[in-house]
Amino acid sequence: MNDQPLSGRVALVTGASRGIGAATARALAARGAHVVITARTASDLEQVEEAIFAAGGSATIAPLDLTQNDSIARLAIALGERWQALDLLVLNAATLGTLAAVPAFDARELAQVLTLNVSAQAALLGAFDPMLRASDSAGVIALTSSVARTPRAFWGMYGASKAAFENLVMAYGDEVENTSKVRVAIVDPGATRTKMRERAFPGEDPQTLKSPDVVGERIADLAVAGFDTGHIERIAG
Repeated sequence: MNDQPLSGRVALVTGASRGIGAATARALAARGAHVVITARTASDLEQVEEAIFAAGGSATIAPLDLTQNDSIARLAIALGERWQALDLLVLNAATLGTLAAVPAFDARELAQVLTLNVSAQAALLGAFDPMLRASDSAGVIALTSSVARTPRAFWGMYGASKAAFENLVMAYGDEVENTSKVRVAIVDPGATRTKMRERAFPGEDPQTLKSPDVVGERIADLAVAGFDTGHIERIAG
């Protein structure tokens, strides 16, 4: 059995400095992929990179704020100069925003949440579409939340952004399905021991939740197995 089925493949994981993003990067690297990891904090990315190197994998860090000016375009140019194709794009970066009743929304914060959770994701798809199309088998895996489809009191800001995000990525998947080898899937990690979860549920015992490693391993397995556009799953546990 090939223990590095993703050898020779290039993956880009956003929000990879901790939690699910970091776990996904480590799992993909363990399967042989060269992983490009992005987040705002360089020191945290360096720790993930060191862990990947220590395990025998390879990675490149790209510290950046996805919401700032032409940061995504510059990243795409830099990666395009080094690699011809991008084989996997994991859209994990997101922000929770304040949990509040809809009439109490702060307009500026709502705009910030939509900028990262929707607009930046559209920019990523736009910037990396040529490299994804250049792959002989490319995948886009988008991380979502159950509140995207099941509205919940006080979660309207985050839920609305994730609903728009799901529609966005699946529209892209429908657009490229018959003209490329790009396939798009949505993964809901479910209740997981992350900083975002801790902020949303401050009284919850984190030890009752599954580790981000469980989610990262499942995403990596999905990348290895392949999937059809429209694949949606929630990770149990």
